[in-house]
Amino acid sequence: MPQMREPERLQKIIARSGLASRRVAEEMISHGRVEVDGRVAHLGQKIDPRSQRVAVDGVPLPTAPGLVYYLLNKPLGVLSTVVDTHDRSTVVEFVPSQPRVFPVGRLDVDTSGLLVLTNDGVLTNLVTHPRHGVRKTYEVLVEGRLDRGTLRRLESGVDLEDGPARAVTVKVVDGSGERTHIEIVMREGRNRIVRRMCDEIGHPVVRLHRAAVGPVRDRSLKEGDWRDLSIVEVRDLYEVAGVLSGSHGESEPS
Repeated sequence: MPQMREPERLQKIIARSGLASRRVAEEMISHGRVEVDGRVAHLGQKIDPRSQRVAVDGVPLPTAPGLVYYLLNKPLGVLSTVVDTHDRSTVVEFVPSQPRVFPVGRLDVDTSGLLVLTNDGVLTNLVTHPRHGVRKTYEVLVEGRLDRGTLRRLESGVDLEDGPARAVTVKVVDGSGERTHIEIVMREGRNRIVRRMCDEIGHPVVRLHRAAVGPVRDRSLKEGDWRDLSIVEVRDLYEVAGVLSGSHGESEPS
């Protein structure tokens, strides 16, 4: 028979997550900032982190054993899948093979940039579900020069064959040459929507790079490299996915 896992003290579990020291965790519990399965916790409480959910200030805290969170700077030509039937390179080849992880959403094969990979199914569902996704920030190099009217058009809405699409914000980073470098923040989730929007306004994409997943950025992460997300970054992703605000989010564009 499998051995039963002994419950652990809540402050120990919080400390192990990396969010706070055990002493600070005890203060959080004493001040009513910690909930277990939706109920305010009490000091000295013991729980099973595999089956019970902990939240601090309303934001879920990843406490289940074995959860990992990676941030990858995906190179061009790499698929955002776990396996490929044509033996092409996939994102999971760039991170540790154990435990098994999955990409949170996707980036097109010809789009580079930041991608989260994890075995946390709760976070994955929150980020990718149409009601709970997070905003994505893209650095885009397009052909030609964009005037203010064109920028406003991207924000007000562009008619595509599968319906109108619009950016949350668009700003010019560098418009001094024959090509324009813009930053686009998107909440749309349709296939290749950034490229299709730029095609529609007559400024095809030359290069597309995702610079941020919600609040998570890392300009120092080189192409093909990865790192662990901090516990603060994980909590930030939970928060912007609508856990606190209940706001509707965005799913993956490329």
